[in-house]
Amino acid sequence: QVQLVESGGGLVQPGGSLTLSCAASGFTFNTYSMRWHRQAPGKERELVALITSTGTITNYADSVRGRFTISRDNLKNTVYLQIEKLKPEDTATYYCRAVRDWDQNAYWGQGTQVTVSS
Repeated sequence: QVQLVESGGGLVQPGGSLTLSCAASGFTFNTYSMRWHRQAPGKERELVALITSTGTITNYADSVRGRFTISRDNLKNTVYLQIEKLKPEDTATYYCRAVRDWDQNAYWGQGTQVTVSS
């Protein structure tokens, strides 16, 4: 059974930091690139960060580059998203997504809520 379980969300003050985790099981993790998406109320889901299956290449949305860092541990089947200098506009539900390298077969997690407010 495939599972992607996000954790680490919560209420954070502006300027604060947070690290999200996404634990994967039920598939061959190291053959999937991993992405973090987010969806704010009333807005479309957007891709914010991507890391290749080997972890050698990362990419970020312009809106988060320099503040977000994606990483993965293929021994722990986990992908992380470190978020720094949080802004109110970072408030969203954050989802991880696994996409297989050769055929784009994909799985989604259920999401974790991040709220940035004073």
